[in-house]
Amino acid sequence: MIAKPDPVIIQGGMGAAVSAWPLARAVAKTGQMGVVSGTALDLVLCRRLQLGDLGGDLRRAMAEFPFPAMIEPILERYFIPGGKAPGQPFISCAMPSVSPTQRQLELLVVANFVEVYLAKEGHDGLVGINYLEKIQAPTLASLFGAMLADVDYVLMGAGIPRAIPGILDQLSRGEPVELSLHVSGAEGDDNFVTRFSPEEFTAGEVPWLKRPKFLAIIASPALATMLARKSSGKVDGFVVEGPTAGGHNAPPRGTMQLDERGEPIYGERDVPDLNAIRSIGLPFWLAGSCGTPKRVSEALALGAAGVQVGTAFAFCEESGFREDIKREVLAMVRAGTVDVRTDPRASPAGFPFKVLQLAGSMSDEAVCNERTRMCDLGFLRQAYKQPDGSLGWRCPAEGIDAYVRKGGDEADTHGRKCVCNGLLTNVGLGQVRDNEVFEQPLVTSGDDVRSIVNFLSTSDADSYSAKDVVECLLADVVTPV
Repeated sequence: MIAKPDPVIIQGGMGAAVSAWPLARAVAKTGQMGVVSGTALDLVLCRRLQLGDLGGDLRRAMAEFPFPAMIEPILERYFIPGGKAPGQPFISCAMPSVSPTQRQLELLVVANFVEVYLAKEGHDGLVGINYLEKIQAPTLASLFGAMLADVDYVLMGAGIPRAIPGILDQLSRGEPVELSLHVSGAEGDDNFVTRFSPEEFTAGEVPWLKRPKFLAIIASPALATMLARKSSGKVDGFVVEGPTAGGHNAPPRGTMQLDERGEPIYGERDVPDLNAIRSIGLPFWLAGSCGTPKRVSEALALGAAGVQVGTAFAFCEESGFREDIKREVLAMVRAGTVDVRTDPRASPAGFPFKVLQLAGSMSDEAVCNERTRMCDLGFLRQAYKQPDGSLGWRCPAEGIDAYVRKGGDEADTHGRKCVCNGLLTNVGLGQVRDNEVFEQPLVTSGDDVRSIVNFLSTSDADSYSAKDVVECLLADVVTPV
């Protein structure tokens, strides 16, 4: 098989279901790399099924899953023909667990398979999947599901993913895998891990799978060098992300200092040394405000293989954002009123998080304060060692009393927002609470959101496609004959 060339453009893996399969497929069909978000895909699948799977795409992909006996229980529990009533709550699936049941594993594996399968359907382009290293409990089963669908690349940031390359090697051979967990309060002789066995999961029908390439999302040459030398397997390249990128950002190096808007101050130390990264000898892509033809050309001139672009794709026709959110953001960009704030406190994950200021959303402190604090999705929970030595979970965005009872510091709860529920609401999958109280969105975006008008075909157009973005970004790139 002839290896496919590296893409010039990698579409960012944004939020829960913003980078969903329609967007990734549209980008991959242009010859660049489409990427699906791997965050909360089990929850995304079960809520999409409860909305009725009106186009039948999910069930079509599920019919191709190689272990068909696992599909019917999922459909029986979650599929609602015609969709649930708008004011009816979603039935939720179980929170992430380090010791999931077989049914929980099946939902995870199927959900990741479905997302990648649909993204790869109907073309021979490249498709990747993006995970957060901070979200560890679902990782092993999620990787297996994506590999069953022949995913081409795995991308991972928000942590130090040293173990993932070796895990991909083992899963490709059908071997059991384990992942050490970050556990607050753990001591040297503790061994907190999560495990997954393809043989046990499939009752002995272990498939041999293609090993996808692995790209680590990094913000410093020191981390890139360490991963290249000390990871458990081969690292195939890097996405070098700057602090203007959307979603979670690496914190500034050194002591955190804030400006007059309460945003982290980034300086010269936070600018990656591209000479050092280039000297490692692996392909790398630049990310963070790279959504212009000029930035693409500059990246190539600096020795990069290309760029990763998120924000430009986030508001295109194929993205998962609700249509009303896309329209409002575009209107704000045109009016010159759009504002993105890097919030050092919003995310329970502890990383600075970019929040687009949108009226009526969780960016508004009044709206945020009206919400009853709870953690019912749990993707950004933190594992901690309980007094009896067992594993516990807490979230700085849950009820303050509950967090403190679990040994958390009350100061850690100040300013925290429920990112999990907010991101699901962004894509039309928000929960309905008692008395038809709806969760509100929490929109994240990169700093270069102001440039999305450049992708409109005319001054009065109200939308643009993923293909429009790719064609614009590659306008100055000379393609080899």
